[in-house]
Amino acid sequence: MSSLLPQDDRPVATTAGSPSVPPGVRLASEWAWRLVLLAIALYGLVRLVAEFADIVIPVLVSMLLAALLHPIVDRVAKHAPRALATILTMLGAFLLVAALLALVGQQAASGFGDLRKQGVEGIAQVQDWLSTGPLHLSSSRLEGYVTQAQDAVGANQSTIVSGAVGVASTATHLAEGAFIALFSTFFFLSSGSRIWAWLLRLLPRGARAPMDDAGRSGWVTLSHYVRATLIVAVTDGLGVGIGAAILGVPLAIPLGVVVFLGAFIPVVGALLSGVLAVLVALVANGPVTALIMLGVVLLVQQIEAHVLQPFLLGRAVSVHPLAVILGIATGAAVAGIVGALFAVPLIAVTNTMVTALANRDHEDPGERVDREDAALSPDKPAPTDLGQDVHPEPGVATR
Repeated sequence: MSSLLPQDDRPVATTAGSPSVPPGVRLASEWAWRLVLLAIALYGLVRLVAEFADIVIPVLVSMLLAALLHPIVDRVAKHAPRALATILTMLGAFLLVAALLALVGQQAASGFGDLRKQGVEGIAQVQDWLSTGPLHLSSSRLEGYVTQAQDAVGANQSTIVSGAVGVASTATHLAEGAFIALFSTFFFLSSGSRIWAWLLRLLPRGARAPMDDAGRSGWVTLSHYVRATLIVAVTDGLGVGIGAAILGVPLAIPLGVVVFLGAFIPVVGALLSGVLAVLVALVANGPVTALIMLGVVLLVQQIEAHVLQPFLLGRAVSVHPLAVILGIATGAAVAGIVGALFAVPLIAVTNTMVTALANRDHEDPGERVDREDAALSPDKPAPTDLGQDVHPEPGVATR
C-alpha cells in the first residue's frame, strides 16, 4: 500500500537519535534561555546594589583609596607597625586634601566678588547686544522676560525649598558614607590580607587557588588604574589651571581642581569640566579669551589622549576604547555620576579576573596541579579565622 502513495506523500523516516528540531533552532533556544537567566541575574544584582547603595558605594570608594595608598603604607610599614603606618598615611592624605580644599575655598571667596561684578557687566553687554544687534529686542521685552523668570521662581518656591531640604539630606548621607569609607580604607590597608584570606575560605577548597590568582591580578589592575588616572587628572588640572591663570581668568585654581576631579571619569570627565572654564572665561573676559581658553582645554585633551592615555591607562586597562565609552554610558544611565566613575575600573578588573581564570584552562595540567598542591597542601595549616592567610606571602591589599 505504501508503494501506491505518491513519492512526496511518503512519511519521512526518522531514527531514534535524530532530533525533530533543526540544529540551528535548538542552538538558538539554548542560548536564549541562558541569556535570559544571565539578564535576570544581572538585573537582580543591580537592584540589590541599588538597595544597599549607601553601603556599597563607600566600600567601593575605599577600595580605590586603598589601591592608591597601599604602596605608601607598605613603605612606612617597614619602619613602624602596619596599623600605625596606615594611620599616618591616611592622616597625611587627609591633611593634603584639607589644605587643597582650604586653598580652593580661599581663592573662591576672594575671586567670586570680581567674577560677580564681571558677570553683571557681561549680562549688561549681552542685553545691549540683544537690543542693538540683529535681534532688535526692545528693553520692555527684555524686562518682560526677566519678570517672567522672577515669577517662575516665586511660583516654584516650594519646590526650591524641598530641593534645599533634599540637599541637606544628601549631606547627611555623604557624611555617613565618608565615615564608612574611612573605616573600610583603614581595615583594607591594615589587614587586607586577612580579609582576603577569610573570603577565600568561604569558597570550596578547589576554587581557592584559581580565585586567589584572579583576585590578585584584578587588584594589580585596579592599583595601576588608580595611579594612572591620578597622574592624568593632575596633568589635566594643572594644564587648565595654569592656562586660566595666564589668561587672567578668575578662579583659576578652583577651575583646575574641578577639572582634576572631573578627569576621574575617563574620556568625557575632563572635557565636560573644562567647558566650565570656558564659560567663566566668556563671562569674565569676553569671547576672545573664551576661544583661547577653549583651545587650552582642547590642547590638554589632545595631550591626554595621545600621550598619557596610551602610555599610562593603555597599560593599566587592557580594554577597547569602545568598551570604555559604552561602559561609561551604561554606568551613567544606571547610577548617574557614580556609575560613570566606577564603570571603567569595574570593567578593567572584571576583564583581568576573567582572563586570569581562562588562562588557567590553557596551562599544563601538571604545572597547575603542582602549584595548587603547593598552595593548598595538607601539611599546611588551613585558615581557621580572619587572622590566617591562605598563602605565605602578603595578601592582596599589602602587595
